[in-house]
Amino acid sequence: MTGVESPAYEPGHGLLRGRTAVVTAAAGAGIGGATARRFLEEGARVLISDAHPRRLKEHEARLGREFPGAVTATPCDVTDEAQVRALFETAARHHGRLDIVVNNAGLGGTSDLADMTDAQWSRVLDVTLGGTFRCTRAALRAMRDTGGGVIVNNASVVGWRAQAGQAHYAAAKAGVMALTRCAALEAAGYGVRVNAVAPSLAMHPHLVKVTSAELLEELTAREAFGRYAEPWEVANVIVFLASGYSSYLTGEVVAVSSQHP
Repeated sequence: MTGVESPAYEPGHGLLRGRTAVVTAAAGAGIGGATARRFLEEGARVLISDAHPRRLKEHEARLGREFPGAVTATPCDVTDEAQVRALFETAARHHGRLDIVVNNAGLGGTSDLADMTDAQWSRVLDVTLGGTFRCTRAALRAMRDTGGGVIVNNASVVGWRAQAGQAHYAAAKAGVMALTRCAALEAAGYGVRVNAVAPSLAMHPHLVKVTSAELLEELTAREAFGRYAEPWEVANVIVFLASGYSSYLTGEVVAVSSQHP
């Protein structure tokens, strides 16, 4: 199947003007970095974080040249509760209130279950599911006190479908989906919406380095458009979920892929 070409990049429309956001794992060329850029283009003030301080500082500088005064950065390892707490304290100190949190931090890897070590299992679960839990908890505490907000978690279609070598990652992403639904029910009473996106293959340079060409080709062929997603296409859906256009949507997992139940 011949792939459909990627669409033109959609300009910003001010959908998040005046809002403040935290985006985790936002130092690279993947979904987090694309989301931070899209939020800035839509008028938000953004605090980006990542566990890689050097890359984070470089990305802050790049975005800062394009969006002066609208972006700040704080390193954060989402497996460390003290660092998560510090991240949200920084957001409150810089911006006064927090409107949007995007939990993008996650860790993959490939290992057959029979050969998987406890350390491999625990590390993927702690970053991907545990990190989303810690940041969601911190966001809910902040938003409960200020009277509303939006949380968007990054899940994956692997949380729905099976893929060999991905038991730890699939379990973590299925957990993110369940966490999203439960958090949404609890948070509705104080005006907080919680949703998730479930991409399949959003291509970026780091993914090419850690994934075999054969697997990338296989995953691409599964998609209805016969191509991978651009990270900014996933970010566009995150913008929708963060904006007022999804004001009655909570507890949902939105597939950014044709691979869903």
